[in-house]
Amino acid sequence: MSRILTVGVAVIDIVMSVDELPRQPEKYRARDAAIIGGGCAANAAVAVARLGGEALLAARIGRDPIGGMIVSGLEAEGVDCALVRRLEGGRSSFSSIYVDANGERQIVNFRDMALSFDASWLEPAIPDALDAILADTRWPQGAAVAMTAARARGIPGILDAEAPVREAAEALQKASHIAFSAQGLRDFAGTEDLAAALRSAHEETGAWVCCTNGSEGVDFFEAGEPAHVPAFAVDVVDTLGAGDVWHGAIALAVGEGQPERDAIRFANAVAALKCTRFGGRAGTPDRAETEAFMRRAG
Repeated sequence: MSRILTVGVAVIDIVMSVDELPRQPEKYRARDAAIIGGGCAANAAVAVARLGGEALLAARIGRDPIGGMIVSGLEAEGVDCALVRRLEGGRSSFSSIYVDANGERQIVNFRDMALSFDASWLEPAIPDALDAILADTRWPQGAAVAMTAARARGIPGILDAEAPVREAAEALQKASHIAFSAQGLRDFAGTEDLAAALRSAHEETGAWVCCTNGSEGVDFFEAGEPAHVPAFAVDVVDTLGAGDVWHGAIALAVGEGQPERDAIRFANAVAALKCTRFGGRAGTPDRAETEAFMRRAG
């Protein structure tokens, strides 16, 4: 069992299924609803656990009722929350989310910017026995500590690069793998040309880099040349959390020693299956289901 540490954001998502995304200051009725844990690193940790890995999460939350919901939900999924720091007087993050009939989502997130961003406590707390570390750029200080720790241990340090990416400048220079969203890559490179932006990111950071772009699949560099792995075609119900569980899946696969191309295909399958179900990360598949799906897809 590979042991993966994820570092970053943990929240609660209040998700409403609606026919169309709200555009007027009116009352709307939801077709379905869910209250589920969310956040980049937290969702990735749940994916690792469901896919057969040992998941540890490092995050900052408040010592409040929302924080209690975050931790209890993660522990129910088998995630080790010993490194989730609960801060007195802080307010935990939560989101109000609408998902339309096409599976697209609209997110309004509250984040307590007074919650300490300090990560000095994290460095001595990271265990030595890890196979990979994944960090998101929502907590730049934590990401810097995480990527430095991965480099010191000689294990993959994978950065989930979302805008504003440059806030995590130190982590960008220490990561062995950087997985940009299309928006994150445009933000990083300052251009709409994703192919040029990806090459620029590869040359600037010296890391293995890729760009996830939803149904368009994943572009990356293989032996110094551009390469592509297509997305799996599915009937989309809910895209919420798909990118997060993709990152958890690729971190686990890379930590297991899978080649990057194979790791991308595995992560694409996990994200595709998640998109077929409503409820954010609740739709994350397990390992057997993912591998069966990949076999059927050929």
